Amino acid sequence: MKLEEYRGLVEALLPAVLAAGRIEMRHFKTGVEVATKADTTPVTVADHEAEEVLTQALHHAAPGIPVIAEEAVAAGRVPVTQDAFFLVDPLDGTRAFIKGSPEFTINIGLIVERRPVFGIIYAPALEQLFATVGPHESVATVIAPDSDGADLASTKLTRLATREPDRKALVAFASRSHAAQSTDEFLKHLPIAEKRKASSSLKFCLIARGEADLYARIGETNEWDTAAGQAILTAAGGCVTTLDGRPLLYGKKEVGYANPHFIAWAREPLLPTSPQVPQ
Repeated sequence: MKLEEYRGLVEALLPAVLAAGRIEMRHFKTGVEVATKADTTPVTVADHEAEEVLTQALHHAAPGIPVIAEEAVAAGRVPVTQDAFFLVDPLDGTRAFIKGSPEFTINIGLIVERRPVFGIIYAPALEQLFATVGPHESVATVIAPDSDGADLASTKLTRLATREPDRKALVAFASRSHAAQSTDEFLKHLPIAEKRKASSSLKFCLIARGEADLYARIGETNEWDTAAGQAILTAAGGCVTTLDGRPLLYGKKEVGYANPHFIAWAREPLLPTSPQVPQ
């Protein structure tokens, strides 16, 4: 399969994405034992089990393309990459998952020449799937984790499109689990009329769906947290930049695939004149 065949790639990966969703829902309903990784972030058995299913599916669907997956990296297993590689976060929003919130997601992103070009985000508890199906087209659909034999052709797809911001009254998303004073300070320099909160990569998807104008993250994230969401948002008309307006790029192995601070925008960047945020 050619990597540029986005719709075919979604179809090839959908069974594994739903299987990972079923794994996570099983643990979500019964409760899980939580461990703490070396970076002090939480991890559950659901993260590991879902990652194994997703990684195997990627190797089968796109043989020869390296897969950088969050829990594998945490265990020291980091493949050599070149121009193209996948990024996998098997359970984004682990804190929400542990607390019983449905706002957790499965993220798969494809990076080509340092930019995310393809993404799948699935929120199993919400039964919502978001994906790129072309270079300039991303879609959303409703699909339950236990859907038997589901494919894109059998679901109603809604094309995602960002909205034109009201430059005098912006709506901003913020992280529900990672609220930070530095983010609030940054937003003070923009005409924010309303702040909404959400967990995981859903924030990118909701902006892509036209529900808000930006999401600022002044804090720690990794590339697997953002790649799929950035691909979906970009295909819907938005962009993701660093605080100085440059595109958020990928493949930063030298810093452990950590992201700088960034802003996801519904359209073009609307950077404040005096952001005054920590470097």
